[in-house]
This record gives sequence, C-alpha cells and structure tokens, in this order.
Amino acid sequence: MFKYHYIFEKNSLILTVGILIAVAIGGLVELVPNFYLKSTIEKVEGMRPYTPLELAGRNIYIREGCYLCHSQMIRTLRDEVERYGHYSLAAESMYDHPFQWGSKRTGPDLARVGGKYSDEWHKQHLIDPRSVSPASIMPGYPFLATTRLNDADMADHLKVNAMLGVPYDEEMVEAARADLRAQANPDAADDIDGFEARYPKAVARDFDGDPATVTEMDALIAYLQMLGTLVDFDLYDDKADVNLR
Repeated sequence: MFKYHYIFEKNSLILTVGILIAVAIGGLVELVPNFYLKSTIEKVEGMRPYTPLELAGRNIYIREGCYLCHSQMIRTLRDEVERYGHYSLAAESMYDHPFQWGSKRTGPDLARVGGKYSDEWHKQHLIDPRSVSPASIMPGYPFLATTRLNDADMADHLKVNAMLGVPYDEEMVEAARADLRAQANPDAADDIDGFEARYPKAVARDFDGDPATVTEMDALIAYLQMLGTLVDFDLYDDKADVNLR
C-alpha cells in the first residue's frame, strides 16, 4: 500500500488533484451538518436587541474605529477568563452586524466592560484617557461630549437591522426616537414604562451629566455600559470550570 505514495510524489498534477479531493472531503464534513441545523447559535436567556441609544453608541464606536484596538471576544484560555471574565458566547453577538470580535488588542477586551466603571470614569477616559489611565496611548474624544446626537434617522437604523434578522417590531421602530431620549433622560420621558417593557434590563439614566442634551457621549457610554451585562453567567460557571481544567 505504501508504495502508491510514489505516484503522488512523482506527478505534481496527480498530487494537486489529490490535495483538492482531500480538502473537498474535509470541507464537506465540516459544512454539510450545518445545513441540517435550524440554528448554529444556542440562544441564552437575557439577550435582547440593542436599545436605540445603545445602537447609536455602537455606530459611534464603529465610526471612531474603537474596534481596531479593542476586541469583544474572550477566548476560553485560562488567562483570558481570569482577566476579563466568562468566555464569550456566540449568542452575545447574534444581533451584531457586523460583530466586534476584533483581530488585535492594543487596549483591553471590552466584552465585559459594562458596569465595571462609572459613567463619569468613561466620560473622563473618553475626553482625556491619561487622566484615569496614565499609561494609555488612546487618543481623546472630547468632541463627543459637545456633539448633539443626531437621532433623526434612528427608526431607519432599526428597520435595517430588522431586515438582517434582529427582532425589532413595528412598535420598537415607531418609538425609536422617543425610546432613545427616554433612556438618556428618564425623568423627562413620557413613556418610560413602555421603554422598559420593550427593552428589559436596559439602564435608563443621564450618562454624560448633562440631561438637557442627548450627546454622542451619552450614546457611547450607554453602549459600553451594557456590554456583557445581559446574560447571567452564574448559570454557565460550571461549564466554564470544566473547560478550564
């Protein structure tokens, strides 16, 4: 049997064909089972679509290139779990278009940054990073605190995401602008109860310290403060311990 390998070694064309066949078989073994699965993402309790304010903040996060230096994907390696928290679940990215896993880390991973720091810390960090983190090489974004958030097309953002599979219904789309403003200034909201019903566990408060104006700073902080807060990871601790042994 072993003598037949000389056929491949002495004939590059046959070797190429053999490689293609081997790769094709391996690819089919990997891909075909997925066509028989209803979903490759295991849904987890707690996940919900972004609120309009969080979605606006995510758009700013992408616009300013934050994903170039910060990943949002914690691997199952022990050092990452001990530093950042529970490893990332696929379901946490199910409403991300595009996902923010990233390819490098100049700064820390942000998948679990929600609730780790105060709103004021985030504001100071975005205005002058070295005021709270002396070794930071991150540029400042002071203009976010003075730039009024443009929410005129917020309903359109929800509509496009709905076309991509995010479960925004007609009520959410129609209330997009009102919900955005309600989250940033709940004391002045006409329907804060409706907002909370549409987006369970969403935090509604003035994020940048200026309730009179909804700024881009409000939106970005709202987005950062919800990252990693939707899923109760206590339910997955046993699985994480098994994978780390």
